[in-house]
Amino acid sequence: MDCLFCKIIHGEVPSYKVYEDDVCYAFLDIHPTENGDTLIIPKKHYEDLYALEDEVYTHIFKIAKDLGKTYKEKLHCTGFSLCQNMGSAQEVKHYHLHLIPRYQTQEKKEIEEIYQQLI
Repeated sequence: MDCLFCKIIHGEVPSYKVYEDDVCYAFLDIHPTENGDTLIIPKKHYEDLYALEDEVYTHIFKIAKDLGKTYKEKLHCTGFSLCQNMGSAQEVKHYHLHLIPRYQTQEKKEIEEIYQQLI
């Protein structure tokens, strides 16, 4: 399989990992819309929401909630957006949830700086 996200999970492609457990893996988006833009993906390959098992979906949203609390504390964001794309809107065909911190005012920072704030 030639899936970018599967390659990230298996360490074949480097990433800025912020969370990992037996079910999912979370890493900073290398093309962020905001500081701390994060992708949460299941370790097992599911193409989209329709293929995803309910337990995995629930677990991913729990991780998003937990990461959100951490990001409020460490990145000082004032809100969040959660986004999942489907079909032609989905660039990588491996289910993923975007956790996008939002700020009242914030200058764009380099991904390495954000990563250091989070680890």
